[in-house]
Amino acid sequence: MTRGQLRVYLGAAPGVGKTYKMLEEGRRRLERGTDVVVGFVETHDRPFTEAMLDGLEVVPRKAVQYRGSDFTELDLDAILARRPEVALVDELAHTNVPGGGHVKRWQDVDALLDAGIDVLTTVNVQHLESLNDVVERITGVPQRETVPDAVVRRAEQIELVDMTPEALRRRMAHGNIYKPEKIDAALGNYFRVGNLTALRELALLWLADKVDEQLDRYRADHGIDKTWEARERVVVALTGGPEGDTLIRRAARVAARTKGADLLAVHVVRGDGLAGADPANLTRQRLLVESLGGTYHQVLGSDVPHALLDFARGVNATQLVLGASRRNRLAQILSPGVGVTTTAASGSIDVHLVTHEQARRFSWRARQPGGLGLRRRLAGLALAVAGLPLLTLALDALRPEMALPSDILAYLVLAVAAALVGGLLPALLCAIGGFLLLNWYFTPPLYQFTVAERENVFALVAFVFVAVAVATVVDGAARRARDAARASAEAQTLATLAGSVLHGDNPLDALLERVRESFGLACVTLLERRSEHDPWQIAASVGGPPCTSPGEGESEVPIDDNAALVLSGHPLLAADRRLVEAFAAHAAIALRQQRLGRQAAAAQTLEEVDRLRTALLSAVSHDLRTPLAAAKAAVGSLRSPDVAFSPEDTGELLATAEESLDKLTRLVENLLDMSRLQAGALALTLQPVSVAEAVPRAVDDLGPAAAGVRINLPDDLPEVYADPALLERVLVNVLANAVRYSPPDRPPLIGISEHAGLVDIRIIDHGPGIPAADRERVFQPFQRLGDRDNATGVGLGLALSRGLAEAMGGTLQPEHTPGGGLTMTLTLPSAEGAGAAPVDPALLAHLDLRRTGKAEPV
Repeated sequence: MTRGQLRVYLGAAPGVGKTYKMLEEGRRRLERGTDVVVGFVETHDRPFTEAMLDGLEVVPRKAVQYRGSDFTELDLDAILARRPEVALVDELAHTNVPGGGHVKRWQDVDALLDAGIDVLTTVNVQHLESLNDVVERITGVPQRETVPDAVVRRAEQIELVDMTPEALRRRMAHGNIYKPEKIDAALGNYFRVGNLTALRELALLWLADKVDEQLDRYRADHGIDKTWEARERVVVALTGGPEGDTLIRRAARVAARTKGADLLAVHVVRGDGLAGADPANLTRQRLLVESLGGTYHQVLGSDVPHALLDFARGVNATQLVLGASRRNRLAQILSPGVGVTTTAASGSIDVHLVTHEQARRFSWRARQPGGLGLRRRLAGLALAVAGLPLLTLALDALRPEMALPSDILAYLVLAVAAALVGGLLPALLCAIGGFLLLNWYFTPPLYQFTVAERENVFALVAFVFVAVAVATVVDGAARRARDAARASAEAQTLATLAGSVLHGDNPLDALLERVRESFGLACVTLLERRSEHDPWQIAASVGGPPCTSPGEGESEVPIDDNAALVLSGHPLLAADRRLVEAFAAHAAIALRQQRLGRQAAAAQTLEEVDRLRTALLSAVSHDLRTPLAAAKAAVGSLRSPDVAFSPEDTGELLATAEESLDKLTRLVENLLDMSRLQAGALALTLQPVSVAEAVPRAVDDLGPAAAGVRINLPDDLPEVYADPALLERVLVNVLANAVRYSPPDRPPLIGISEHAGLVDIRIIDHGPGIPAADRERVFQPFQRLGDRDNATGVGLGLALSRGLAEAMGGTLQPEHTPGGGLTMTLTLPSAEGAGAAPVDPALLAHLDLRRTGKAEPV
C-alpha cells in the first residue's frame, strides 16, 4: 500500500489562519472531486473558520471519559473505516486524553498515512520540539505540547501561513481570535510586537532549513553539481597548521556578513594516511569552529584541491577560504600549490586566499632517519665496500669473454643489491665506485679516467642514474613502510584510548591512565591555571606522586597558555610527541566535559528543588487558604453579635471549622513526614500488625465516602511486620485516592493474599486508570497528572505512601485493573517467624525485585 502524503500548515502564532488555510485547501480538493473528510478541526468559536466547514463531511468525534470529565478526541478507527482520500486533522502537537488510543495526535496522523490516506494538518512553531525552549525564553510561556521536528520534516509539503505582527494584532483587536475579555491580556503578554516578530523569524528560519534540505535532495536526484547560490555557505580549509585559527575567524567574519549563512570547516586527509596533520591543532580548531556556530568535517582524498572542491560543491558552498602558501618561491615555481590550483578550478565558488603569520615561513626540517635499521645499513655498506673490489677482480679475469655493456650490468646488479640490503647510502657508494672502476679498468683507453667513445659516456652516465634511482625508490619504500607501521600503531593506540574512555565512568582519568600505560610513564598530571599570574593547580593525575608545576616532570606537552600535560618517569621520545599532543588535546576536552557534567548535575538538582518549591507553593497555597478561610468564616460567624444561630446551625459551623482544621492537620503531618523520609529521620515502631484490624480501621477513617468499599478478608490471614500507625496512614491515602476516582456504581475492592512470606493488600478501583508511561509519576511529590486545579490536594499522598511502605520494608506498586481502572498493591513482609527481629535481607531483596518487575514467579 502506498503511504499517504502529509501537508503541514506552519504558523508563527495562534490566529494567523492555519486552520482556515487547511479548510480552504480541503474545499478546493472537494470541488475537484476528491473524497475529503474533516477528522478533527478546532474552530475556537471563530465565525470565519466555522463557515469554512459548511459543505465538508465531518467525522463525529470519539467521546472519552477521564477522571469524571467528558472529552472528545479524533476518532481514528472511524476515519480508517471510512477510508477517505484526504483527511483534515487540526493541531498536530495535541496530546490525547488518556484512554483514547495514541498518546499524541501526530501518532494518529502517522496511522492515517500508513493506511494510504493523505492528511492536511496544522502546527505552530512554538510546538516544534527543537524550538520549545527558545520560544519559552522569548515569550515566558512554557509549551507542554510538542511534536518532534522529524515528524514535520517528513511532510511532503510545508506551507508557511505568514502574517505581520501588526496585522495579527489588528486581527486580535477586532475579536477574530480570542473573546473580548481575553484580548487586552493577550495583546499585553504573548502577542507583543517583539514576541510576534521573534516567532515569525523562528518560523522563517526553520522553514528555510527544510527548503534547503529539499533543494539538496533535488540537486542530488538530478545530478546537479554546480553551485546554486540560494544561501551563503562559507567553507574554510584547514591543514592542521597553526594558521588554522586565523582562517577560521576570518571565515566566521565572512559568514557573519550574511544573515543565516553557514560556516563549515573541512580538513582533507591524504589517501595514504601518512602525511597527517597535527591532531592537537585540529582538535583545538574543531572546538573553535563549533564555538563560532560552525560544523567540522573530514574528507579523504589524494588530490587535495580536487577533494576540497568536491566537498564545497557537495554542500552547495558559495565561498571558500584558504590560507596563503607556507612554501618558498622555488617550491611554488616547481608546483603551483593547493591555493592556486583550487582557485583556477573553483568555477562559480569565490575563493579567498588569506595571509597569515606562517605564510612563506618555510624551514628545512631535519630529514628523518631512513626506514632501514642500523644493522641493515651497515650490512649494505659492507656489501658495497667488499663487493666492488671482488666484482672488479672477477670481471678482470673474464675480460676476454665479456664486453663493456656486460660489465656495466654487473655493477648495476651490485648497486641494486646494496640498495635492497642497506638503502640509499650503500647504493650511492656502489654507483660512484662502480662508475670510477668501470672507467679505469674496462673503458678504453684503459687505466685512465677518460672515455674515448661517446657511446661509452652515455652508458656510464645511464648506469649511475639507474643505480641512484633504484636506491632512492628502495629507501623511500622503506621509509613509507616505517611510517605506515607507525601510523597503524598510533591508530591502534587511539582506538584503544577511545574504547577505554567511552566505557569508563571517569573519561579523564581513563584517558590519562591510557597515556601512562601506552608510553610506560610513572605519572601523568594535567595542570591548569586561571591566568599567567596564577599558580598551577592539579586538574587530574594518575600514577605516582603528581607534579605541581610543568618543570617537575621529564616532559611537558602544552595544551594552551593555561593548561599543560606533565609526564614523569622518562623523557618523551621525539617520535611519540605528536601522539601525546593528541592525547593532551583530548584530555582538555574531557576535563571540560567533566566540569560541564558537574555543572549540569548541579543545575538539574537546583532545577528539581525549584520545581518542587514552585509546585509546593502552588499546591499548598490552595490547601492552606481554603480550610483556613472556611474555619475563619465559621468561627467569625459564631462570634458575630449581629446574627443569632440556632443550635443546628451552630453545630454545623463548628463541624465545618473542625473539618477544616483536620485538613490542615493532615496536610502539615504529610509535609513533616515527607521531610523526615527525605532526611532519613522517620521513627519506626515495627511489630506484628493484624491486617484484618488495620484495613477496616482505614475504611472507617474515610467516613461516609468509603461506605461502599468492599473488603475480601481470607481466613487464617497472617499478621504483617509493620508500624501500625504508618500502615493505617498508607491504607487511608491509597484508599482515598481509589474512592475519589471510582464510579458511583462500582466502589473499590480490597483484596488480601499471602504467599512466600509476603502479604499483598490490593486496593482495586474501576476508574479511568493511569497510562503505563505515567504510573511512576504519581509517586513524585506534587504530581496530579493533568489536574488543572488544586481541589484534589497537593499530590503528596501517594508519594508519602510509597515512602512509608519502603521505610517499613515493603513496596507500593500500581497495576492495571482488568476491564479498566487501577490496582495499587501494598506488599509487606509477613510477621510469622520474624518476631521483633529485623526483616530478612533476602526478603527485602525479593521485594526490590518485585518492584522492578524482575522477580521470578513463586
